[in-house]
Amino acid sequence: MNYIASGFLDALRLLAARDAELFATAWTSIRIAVASTALATVVGAPLGFAVAIGRFRGREATIAVINTLMAMPTVVIGLLMYSLLSRRGPFGPLALLYTPTAMVLGQFLLALPIVAALTLAAAGDVDPRVRQTALALGAGGWQSAAAVLRESQAGILAAVAAGFGRVFAEVGVSMMLGGNIQGYTRNIPTAIALETSKGEFARGIALGLILLLVALGVNVVLQIARRRVTA
Repeated sequence: MNYIASGFLDALRLLAARDAELFATAWTSIRIAVASTALATVVGAPLGFAVAIGRFRGREATIAVINTLMAMPTVVIGLLMYSLLSRRGPFGPLALLYTPTAMVLGQFLLALPIVAALTLAAAGDVDPRVRQTALALGAGGWQSAAAVLRESQAGILAAVAAGFGRVFAEVGVSMMLGGNIQGYTRNIPTAIALETSKGEFARGIALGLILLLVALGVNVVLQIARRRVTA
């Protein structure tokens, strides 16, 4: 147990000293996770909302596919993107493999079904009378959809938080598509795996503390936003 306690103490010292490599790794992790979550929100939230309020042939099958993709292992997404971006893949000439862009694309695919499925659930749980009342009062299709959107805003924010949490802490996609290159694609999860394998427990713990603090901060901000939209 002593090495665990000493590891925590050394980790706190590293944080207090504002270790440059430590915070550069954290910044890489934050900006890639934010970019991928933003893309997943732009695509996934409208998709989930449209499926929730739409009535079309194949709707149930679409919902089943979206929910199934939520369970997609990160290594499978990493393998798929690797095969597309590698030198022999169709997008090999773009030279995106082992770049932050490749990591953003992989994490986007990871977060997309989560944001879409939770948005679908949030909009689907809105009382049907909300839209019916809007239509009865003379609202058009877009206006009635906007009424449902207002009622489901808190749930959509929760979907965004879940998407961010999923990609911010994942390892498989980041390792396979980013290559864990120091100062370029090394993020918090891949750095923790590396430092731990080297026996650098203090750096691993320090990175873990940063990860938890950032995740806490993002969730606090989104919680405040949820309270405002429901007030």
